[in-house]
Amino acid sequence: MHIRDVEIKNGICLAPMAGVADSAFRELCVDFGAGYTVTEMVSAKGFTMGDKKSSELLKLGENEDPAAAQIFGDDPEILAQAAVKCLEFNPKVIDINMGCPAPKVAMNGGGASLMKKPELVGEIVKAVSQAVDIPVTVKIRKGWDDDSVNAVEIAQIAEKNGAAAITVHGRTRMQMYSGTVDYGIIADVKKAVSVPVIGNGDIRDEQSAAIMLEKTNCDAIMIGRGALGNPWIFRRLNAYLSECRVLPETGVSEKMLVMLRHIKKLIEYKGEYTAMREARHHAAYYTKGLRGGAAFRRQIGQLETYEQLQELAYKIAKENE
Repeated sequence: MHIRDVEIKNGICLAPMAGVADSAFRELCVDFGAGYTVTEMVSAKGFTMGDKKSSELLKLGENEDPAAAQIFGDDPEILAQAAVKCLEFNPKVIDINMGCPAPKVAMNGGGASLMKKPELVGEIVKAVSQAVDIPVTVKIRKGWDDDSVNAVEIAQIAEKNGAAAITVHGRTRMQMYSGTVDYGIIADVKKAVSVPVIGNGDIRDEQSAAIMLEKTNCDAIMIGRGALGNPWIFRRLNAYLSECRVLPETGVSEKMLVMLRHIKKLIEYKGEYTAMREARHHAAYYTKGLRGGAAFRRQIGQLETYEQLQELAYKIAKENE
């Protein structure tokens, strides 16, 4: 798939996830086969005002190519300024978040609330597209709620104003992440626009990936929650979709080694104090479904050092042999 002149070799993308898909996690997913990554969303307003945290979120790993910088907000001019400023970090694409359901974003004019303002969507995409030379994309939802399903309209407006690709999460904002993804709305968007469409929602394994592609005819797929504690999903999907191979289940020892590798990279970027507090969240995903997992997760909540995590990882691997 191409987003204008940007080639995405395998069409298996990692979704932007606030507080999770930082550079350490994105780099790990690329190593396992993710063909495209998107940064955590950055407030256009905060970024243009010099917020240091925003700059940290936009730093890309050495292996992240191609990658997109994602911004959010509701002011076309400020979003355009933020997009220009993002170029300092050398992304290949600028992505505009129009789908985040989180109250602190959606209730303040950004994210999924833009689904209620089609005219503003056009103004934003036009302003950002005219401000930068690299492709601009949008990530949208099915609609705000079941009474206002307008993903097709929003997608057409985005394309008309310069969007080079559109990612569709097949749920409304009011659904958040509950219920099931609506493949029909993604298929409708695909039929309605000529730019590439990326399908997003409920992709957790080979079967769900194949269903997304079959039912929507989308050009690529984007994995979000299905990659949490499971970066090897990209390796499995590549094998299945390109070679029709189902790889053996990942062993517990490998899971623990990957977890340690992930947290070690996190420490490299953020320092042990911050990284180990974030590691508690990641480690809970890596140990989900394992024998003794609940007890281990209670211990994870008390972790302070990498050495403690190592000891726990070896204990988990031994107990699950």
